[in-house]
Amino acid sequence: AALAGGTTMHIDFVIPVNGSLTAGLESYKRKAQKSCMDYGFHMAITKWDDDVPREMEIMVKQDGINSFKFFMAYKGSLMINDDLLIEGFKKCKSLGALAMVHAENGDAVFEGQQRMIDLGITGPEGHALSRPPLLEGEATARAIRLARFVNTPLYVVHVMSIDAMEEIAKARKSGQRVIGEPVVSGLVLNDSVLWDPDFTFASKYVMSPPIRAAGHDKALQGALSAGVLQLVGTDHCTFNSTQKGLGIDDFRKIPNGVNGLEERMHLVWDTMVESGHISVTDYVRITSTECAKIFNIYPRKGAILPGSDADIIIFNPNSSFTISAQSHHSRSDTNVYEGVKGKGKVEVTIAGGRIVWENGQLKVVPGAGKYIEMAPFSYVFDGIDKADSNYLASLRAPVQRFKSST
Repeated sequence: AALAGGTTMHIDFVIPVNGSLTAGLESYKRKAQKSCMDYGFHMAITKWDDDVPREMEIMVKQDGINSFKFFMAYKGSLMINDDLLIEGFKKCKSLGALAMVHAENGDAVFEGQQRMIDLGITGPEGHALSRPPLLEGEATARAIRLARFVNTPLYVVHVMSIDAMEEIAKARKSGQRVIGEPVVSGLVLNDSVLWDPDFTFASKYVMSPPIRAAGHDKALQGALSAGVLQLVGTDHCTFNSTQKGLGIDDFRKIPNGVNGLEERMHLVWDTMVESGHISVTDYVRITSTECAKIFNIYPRKGAILPGSDADIIIFNPNSSFTISAQSHHSRSDTNVYEGVKGKGKVEVTIAGGRIVWENGQLKVVPGAGKYIEMAPFSYVFDGIDKADSNYLASLRAPVQRFKSST
């Protein structure tokens, strides 16, 4: 699906197994054995004990992982509190690994969910109503301030609201190292679909943070074109209609996630370039180059230069596309962009100098994808040590005091 959509590498999120990073990585390595494309890994942190920081060090120094994701949401499962978030940020800083956050206030979301259930709101609309933009904004602000307190770079994944975007804008204006990543669904969809009377239709749009009301999408597009947000991801996490149906009587049981890996390059072109928001050069930057730089694999990836991997797409801006679950290259029977039409289409995908997608055909065998190791201390860490020195020099402490004699 990714190769058909012009994406030649993705970085997947490894979920630990019973809190173990090592076991989680082994599980995902097994899953990746049939990959058609190059891939790397982020690592999620879902608990904190003496083993986790030790495993983080192994991940960075031996396994080529240079980013760790912390969940501020999903109370009772993946969520960690502020105390552990600070410890995690400190460890990331020492390792030169990028701290990433899913920014929603998990305690308040839990309360919001119960509020909806008490009101008899059990359908997909309850998902959006239980976790409003202000809870995303609050968590984003809190993560930004804690990262500033530790003085480590921060990457905010799937920025879905004006509230979160404005916190990122404020932090970046002050000079803080904060990266904001909108995702395709947040740029092109709005939450009206969650109120559709057809549960199967509405439930396929359930993701977290939720797709927001009309207006947030346009604001995120503007922030992306202005450089307030730096790159476009997907948060690709698909479930079929049967899986989504698990929450037919309770929105809290609907698996969270939407597609986007195959559709990203087409929809970003149509939404951002065809509309005149950004240039073709900016399109390359926000879909490829900036990501490669942030995760320290540039210029191997994200560039067409001598020594680079020769990952190239041939893109026809005059061609058109129509998205459908009937024709997409995923096993899922749903697509949140069903029926969307636009201009600009990937016609050929080249990876490692070889044609891997052409004329609607996959021309590479499963298992051809390579694991790409990512070194720590990417450019976002430049100057962090100097900032630490300046901070220590500014303290004018400890003060040498004397005891007065009586």
